[in-house]
Amino acid sequence: MTPGVDLDDLNAFFLVVETGSFARAADRLGVAKSIVSRRVAHLEDQLKARLLTRTARGTQTTDVGALYYAKAREAMAQLEAAQEAVNDAMLEVAGPIRLSAPLSFGVSHLAPVLTEFAVRNPRIELDVSFDDRKVDVLGGGFDVVIRIGELTDSTLIARRIGHINGMIVASPDYLSQKGTPQTPDDLGQLDCLLYTNVAPGDVWRFVVNGEERMVRIPVRLRSDNGDMLLSAAVAGLGVARLPAFISSEAIASGQVVPILPEYNTTVPLCAVMPPGRSRTARVRALVDFLALRFANEVL
Repeated sequence: MTPGVDLDDLNAFFLVVETGSFARAADRLGVAKSIVSRRVAHLEDQLKARLLTRTARGTQTTDVGALYYAKAREAMAQLEAAQEAVNDAMLEVAGPIRLSAPLSFGVSHLAPVLTEFAVRNPRIELDVSFDDRKVDVLGGGFDVVIRIGELTDSTLIARRIGHINGMIVASPDYLSQKGTPQTPDDLGQLDCLLYTNVAPGDVWRFVVNGEERMVRIPVRLRSDNGDMLLSAAVAGLGVARLPAFISSEAIASGQVVPILPEYNTTVPLCAVMPPGRSRTARVRALVDFLALRFANEVL
């Protein structure tokens, strides 16, 4: 970083980029918007470069601003890693961790594990968001994001910490009225309950005889939350494709039954991190802890 750059100016710039707004950055810092504007302006004066521009969609980086943000963020992460090396030498893990995870998985499985981690590491400050949307890891300022499913290639660092089993379920009453499907193609004659954060349109993907097949499904209900889909399946609205951690209790109680079990799926459970963050002691400690807890658990 440029000699003489004020770290408070730099942090204000980071937050404006990550939140997309001077006002939201000011809220995050707990200061007036005018203070954030002055800090960013001072940084631009120091660098003799325009870093940000205001548009109809909010505040965005210029080309040089985007480059400076990426390099400065990486440098800051390296500085934090160097500072935490001292904490490591004292066998302490400390500092803030901002984490996001899917809502249903977060409430049912992740919350108690995070609580245990916090108890074991009293100098850790957790900032946890449960959200079924695919959040922006960098733009949201997250240190760790938990994701379910195959990941697309990116500059982010990903570590597999477990796996999730998925199955297709429906209520016994619904199947007695509509019939039990014997092949994926039979789903075209039933009412289906679609998870909108994953499914590519009104289709479900299957592997049949070693080949991928996309089956178009009639959709009775759409939702971005698995618990909502389970409630609909229990009520007899149709067939749902759900992870086992959502449907297992309803299966055990007989409220729903699994169908087409030969087409059950297994997808990875991953911790995704921005470059640099994965090297900090606190993030390493958390991801190691999650991997230990979820590696052998049936989810």
